[in-house]
Amino acid sequence: MNVLIVGSGAREHALAWKLAQSPHVSALHAAPGNAGTAQLGSNWPDVAATDAHGLVKRAREARIGLTVIGPEAALAAGVADAMRAVHIPAFGPSRAAARLESSKSFAKQFMSRWGIPTAAYKVVHDRKQAARALRDWPGGVVVKADGLAAGKGVIVADSAADALASIERWYDAHSLPGGGTTIILEERLEGKEVSVMAVTNGPALHRLAAACDYKRALDADQGPNTGGMGAYSPAADVVDDTQLERIDRAVLVRARDGIQRDGMDFRGCLYAGLMMTARGPYVLEFNARFGDPETQVVLPRLESDLFDLLYGIATGGEPPSPRFTSRACVGVVLASKNYPERSDPVDNLPQPPAADDVAYFWGGSKLANGTVSSAGGRVLTVAALGDTVAAARARAYEACAAIVAGAPARETLRYRADIAQRVAVP
Repeated sequence: MNVLIVGSGAREHALAWKLAQSPHVSALHAAPGNAGTAQLGSNWPDVAATDAHGLVKRAREARIGLTVIGPEAALAAGVADAMRAVHIPAFGPSRAAARLESSKSFAKQFMSRWGIPTAAYKVVHDRKQAARALRDWPGGVVVKADGLAAGKGVIVADSAADALASIERWYDAHSLPGGGTTIILEERLEGKEVSVMAVTNGPALHRLAAACDYKRALDADQGPNTGGMGAYSPAADVVDDTQLERIDRAVLVRARDGIQRDGMDFRGCLYAGLMMTARGPYVLEFNARFGDPETQVVLPRLESDLFDLLYGIATGGEPPSPRFTSRACVGVVLASKNYPERSDPVDNLPQPPAADDVAYFWGGSKLANGTVSSAGGRVLTVAALGDTVAAARARAYEACAAIVAGAPARETLRYRADIAQRVAVP
């Protein structure tokens, strides 16, 4: 079967890499794709991930049998709806269902309606409402822009005064990430964070391996928030089997049931960003697609056929449960030097050397004359398997050092040095 992957990041490269291992996949296409997907199939660089009409036209010409949608912007643009309208199976929720990610206020109301544990919150639409809401606020505040903000729409403030100052800067500069004027104020929860993804089409619901990601730009969780600087899986230091079963009952099943009762068409990946508190799991956010960089450490651990899983979900079937190896995977993101303040292009990067148990997933990039030109930002994710987290971590960082050493001298790639360090017991 011909498969189309929509998107151009490391997540999409990882999806293409795993799908290419399926005997059911005869050809892979990516729109617009990147340097990695170009080596696994054909790219459609002239078709944007949000161009629903253009994607459908090309998909029909290429006789696509399954479309897998990666980025949230494509879901918000209705790409899944457009594919299903012409009877092309699509792995990805409808635009309406994708509001679980594209609108944080919608998601909070959904969680409240269906009894899904989440932080107490208030929704405000201007600075006066924010000031009133924060007047008697106890403790820390998490400030979230309502719309899609590429991981940059969250501020964690130690006090109501700090939160209000940040909100006023956003309003003064008319620079609310994701646009609009709506802001969500949340109580600041304490605990350890974990990412749990599940695929569902309503009747079917399959949880994937848990992972922990690192959102801050610098070591020791310092610096600004990013889209993610690395991850590891499994997340055994944060959740055990008993806690995962509780997440199933309190979060995933309730969300699946709520989606069905609300009449939403959700055939895709439900990502739950969770805080494991003393009171149990609380949902920090829902995403309506595979996480990045979590996908890059979960898929290398997947032993079963990814195509069977995604096609079954997309067509409303009951696919077999996914199987994961007990081995660990650690992923480290190499970023351009000024990320996330800005994304500086990085040119003439060599292809990484092949190594056992190491996979390389390119971000936004192009392949030409054997070298890679990156758009900057998160350039490359290095994901390594090992019998232990410590072994996987050592292998990943060895590969990172080799890539940086082989890069052109004028180009600077940087990465966090502490990914999975807290659990890397030899």
